[in-house]
Amino acid sequence: MSSNPSTMTNGQAPRLRSSRPADRLITLNIASVAIGLVAWWLVSKLDLNGLPGPQAVLERCLQLIGNGSIFVDIGASLRRVFLGFAIGTLLAVPIGFLMGWYGWARGLLEPYIQFFRTIPPLAIIPVAIVFLGIGEVPKVFVITLAAFLVSVISTFQGVITVDKVLINAARVLGADDFTVFRRVVIPASTPFILVGMRVGLGAAWSTLVASELIAAQEGLGHRMQQAQVYYDLPTIFVGLVLIGVLGMVMDRAILWADKRLTTWQERR
Repeated sequence: MSSNPSTMTNGQAPRLRSSRPADRLITLNIASVAIGLVAWWLVSKLDLNGLPGPQAVLERCLQLIGNGSIFVDIGASLRRVFLGFAIGTLLAVPIGFLMGWYGWARGLLEPYIQFFRTIPPLAIIPVAIVFLGIGEVPKVFVITLAAFLVSVISTFQGVITVDKVLINAARVLGADDFTVFRRVVIPASTPFILVGMRVGLGAAWSTLVASELIAAQEGLGHRMQQAQVYYDLPTIFVGLVLIGVLGMVMDRAILWADKRLTTWQERR
């Protein structure tokens, strides 16, 4: 009987070619981006209200890189998003656990969570300006609120959907409430928390441009608003592309953490 060289090497155990699906996915991603750029270039040739093509946007981006202003804007926007997202998530996770684990906490906090969840964070901007001024605090506040409201609901949902059989089994084996919470509830809720973080990150970035309306002197949103005044479409598209790329990189980082923290979860 002959051994298959693709599955057996020098008597070693067969190797699973787990990298092939990932390679195929990367290839499809690259092809998708290429198709999108070509489609963008073709549409720009139709001269729809001065829509800039990829080349014009790239040239403008290189100009902004040359004078260094784009790095100042990226740094300001990243600082606001990171800070708002971090504060929102750090507040949302314990409050979500509290609401999901204790009925009294859910009764007290859920009406306020649901009330503010229906109010767009952008509608809070006038109130934030009145009470917090026009510095960095109101900008970070509205981003924090956007990330918090998404993450707290996701965490709460993760806690209340934990299989009661697992909780009861742990208690039968002698685990106290703290052990059940630490060894059962937190691991089972982690996928929900991370999904909430990904959605909350998107909410933070989507709120960024509006938050930089508050007397900002730097930031991608501020630069896009200034470009709008002069109908500088290439600069606007530079801001759009950079926000999308930076948001996608941060989302991939959370997805990477998700795969490492939830290795027990079955995936497709």
